[in-house]
Amino acid sequence: MAQGTAAQPQKKRSGARAVHTAAEGAEAGAAPAKLDPPSPRPRRDLAPARIHDLLNRLAIAQPNAECALIHRNAWELLVATILSAQCTDKRVNLVTPDLFRTFPTPQAMATASLPELEELVRTTGFFRNKAKSILGAAKAVSEQFHGEVPQTLAELITVPGAARKTANVVLGVAYGLAEGVVVDTHVQRLSNRLGLTKHQDPKKIEKDLMRIIPRDRWIAFSHELILHGRAICIARKPRCAECPLETTCWAPDKTWRSH
Repeated sequence: MAQGTAAQPQKKRSGARAVHTAAEGAEAGAAPAKLDPPSPRPRRDLAPARIHDLLNRLAIAQPNAECALIHRNAWELLVATILSAQCTDKRVNLVTPDLFRTFPTPQAMATASLPELEELVRTTGFFRNKAKSILGAAKAVSEQFHGEVPQTLAELITVPGAARKTANVVLGVAYGLAEGVVVDTHVQRLSNRLGLTKHQDPKKIEKDLMRIIPRDRWIAFSHELILHGRAICIARKPRCAECPLETTCWAPDKTWRSH
């Protein structure tokens, strides 16, 4: 009996201390409880109501989203987009002014030598392949399309260096034509995080997005998602606590979650 009596006060003291500690933590603004273990893969909810909500949030969060590549016409945009492969837009914008001063039109660039172009685009990386591509593009545009960048996807993807992603950028930004959805590394990553696709192949991702995103939002959606990926949903450490999409996102590697 004596042992049982002695044990009771000890339990009460321990319990009181636990309550006191929790209260202190709340007063001190303690961090939220530890995140639940991540699910094996992001939840996919493609209901029109969720997609509509997501698009609205993106539009509000990135109201001035536009292509970051500086250009004056469709030709300059085509060249800049080719150069942007595996390179930042900032770096491309540093290179293109000298490039277009030297060769301002497709016809002028078509007369350039590969060594000249290689030197001008060297700092964008993979400069030999890129120089070859823009020289081929210049010849194709000037000889096959009379100096005008074509306005159809079927024609544009025949231009050297203009694969589907590049063609979608040019058609959407320069001509306002929604022929597809631009899928760059940011769109690829965020589309998976948001459960909009389960694929990694850009062509399959684009098909998924074209099915669920209204066509009149294809162009803006890509720009908004790219900017969101650069500013908030950063690859190495997404800023989930600041993300306006957080409540509609079930990515397994979130750094903070409200649900």
